[in-house]
Amino acid sequence: MSLMNGQIMDYPLTLTPLLERAARLFPTQEIASRTPDGMHRYTYREMHLRVHRLAHALQRIGLKPGDRVGTLCWNSYRHLELYFAVPCSGMVLHTLNLRVPLDQLAYIINHAGDRVIFADQSLVNLLDPIRDQIPCVERIVVLPDSGPGDYEELLRDSPDQPIAWPQFDEMTAGAACYTSGTTGNPKGVLYTHRSLVLHTYGLCLPDVFGFRRADTVLQIVPMFHANGWGMPWAAIMAGCKLVFTGRQLQPADLAWLIEGERVTFASGVPTIWMGLYAYLENHPHDISSLTRVAVGGSALPRQFVEGFGKKYGVPFRLLWGMTETTPLATVMCLSPELEALPDEQKYDLLARHGMSIAGIDVRIVDDEAKELPWDGKTMGELQVRGLWVIDGYWQIADNSASFCDGWFRTGDVATIDPNGFIQITDRTKDLVKSGGEWISTVDLENAIMGHPKVAEAAVIAVFHPKWHERPLACVVPQEEFRGTLTKQEIMDYLSSKVVKWWLPEDVVFIDAVPKTSVGKFNKRALREQFKEYKCEEA
Repeated sequence: MSLMNGQIMDYPLTLTPLLERAARLFPTQEIASRTPDGMHRYTYREMHLRVHRLAHALQRIGLKPGDRVGTLCWNSYRHLELYFAVPCSGMVLHTLNLRVPLDQLAYIINHAGDRVIFADQSLVNLLDPIRDQIPCVERIVVLPDSGPGDYEELLRDSPDQPIAWPQFDEMTAGAACYTSGTTGNPKGVLYTHRSLVLHTYGLCLPDVFGFRRADTVLQIVPMFHANGWGMPWAAIMAGCKLVFTGRQLQPADLAWLIEGERVTFASGVPTIWMGLYAYLENHPHDISSLTRVAVGGSALPRQFVEGFGKKYGVPFRLLWGMTETTPLATVMCLSPELEALPDEQKYDLLARHGMSIAGIDVRIVDDEAKELPWDGKTMGELQVRGLWVIDGYWQIADNSASFCDGWFRTGDVATIDPNGFIQITDRTKDLVKSGGEWISTVDLENAIMGHPKVAEAAVIAVFHPKWHERPLACVVPQEEFRGTLTKQEIMDYLSSKVVKWWLPEDVVFIDAVPKTSVGKFNKRALREQFKEYKCEEA
């Protein structure tokens, strides 16, 4: 069959035009950053000038296209400058997760082959214990808390004239992130400029984040994690005002920024929003400027979705994604007819993870890779493919276990309803198989966290001599109920929420649920903590 070629320019999808367009069209838009000295403010025009000066400096210190440049930084305007100067220079931006164990940090730096690391002054000490373990690093550039410092001196010594950006193919690597490494060493994900640009366009779709010039975007998601969910690039492309948190991420800090900067859009993991909700109960702030909030990383209990909606008028958009999906793959946004549903039905939907973003395909399969129905009940492994999904891990020769017929195996278990709405029910390794039937730990955790005396809850599987596995509920009471909340109260509350055989085998009270480096519940740590737990046969 003979096909006809179209006649459209071969214009590469790279980050460079996004930067240049934003500076030209939105030169006076503001970028605000919280620093130890207060709020730093400047404009797109000033940011653009500094990005060019930084690009000159990268060349001057000997970096070349293809080199990996590490960043060990909080959310800040300087980190934003690196987000553009490094990839637009043809180099690879490698954001380093400051919360991983030091042995993993050393492994990641060496595996990526970072030649230079840009590190905030308050974080340089993290590199000191491993400095002799990362021989690939030739230089560490310090971003000062205040005063000139290495970074500012580099920019000061650079020329004012714009740099001539290199021309390169859209499949050129632009950024790298590593998975959290909950099992084995972290794995490297290498993003192309094409995938980053397409992901940026995806975020700006109306039913995703819908960024526009009138928005003020608060960057809560750490920029060292999964490209800060891609929001720095998307907000700049759309011409939004950007607000960076710095290192201050406590509920009081976030409430102050939302109120003071009149933030219209923010996003973060569930623990951020659960903490803010509890803080606002006793410390009122005006957060009425928020028009939408995105939540990802794990499920947000339904009562918080409903509570924020009814009490503060804040609509939540739950999302799902992975480092391997750049990271966003699905977002929850209701159609007008679903918005008109009674509250009970509407908030049930809003607590789901939404439908796939245009450019991403999803399916659920059984153990034999047979596709399962979208009936909202059948659970299967969630698999994805699309415009910004990886086709292999960086420098790993055999990726066959991570893929199935061209689909990426996420390791998440989900249902998909007839409308295409996805509900993540668990990780495959976290499901409880009791008497041959699956119990979703996520659903059980959400039910427990609906109890007014519960702050957090995590559920793990423990061995049972008769049923093989049973759920163990690890519960953190609200501060005022520590020592008084009882197992029976939890069981009585759950009796009307879940079927009888889902009820936990036991309830144990703990001080806090351990968290991963990105704020998710660390089930592996809990399983280790309770590995000696023994169930009694009924």
